[in-house]
Amino acid sequence: MSLIANADQAKRLARAIISDIAIYNREKVEQGIKGDSIFELLAEEIEEGRQHFVSRVTPDLATTRIFDIALVDVLIKRAGKIESAIW
Repeated sequence: MSLIANADQAKRLARAIISDIAIYNREKVEQGIKGDSIFELLAEEIEEGRQHFVSRVTPDLATTRIFDIALVDVLIKRAGKIESAIW
């Protein structure tokens, strides 16, 4: 399998990985948003997702903020409907 060298494809990959994390961990996402502890609750899943992302993209894309931006866009912004003191 060849590494992804295109930034747009890398962004799509990051968003897909984080979408899977959100889908398979809905309760943790909700609990983490409500308690402002989402990154602590999902630390293992996020790190596993990050490692998967890094393994699939070229080194220059792996060192960008693509994964982190997707993390906020997918995991946090989509959870905006959950009641929380952080909003």
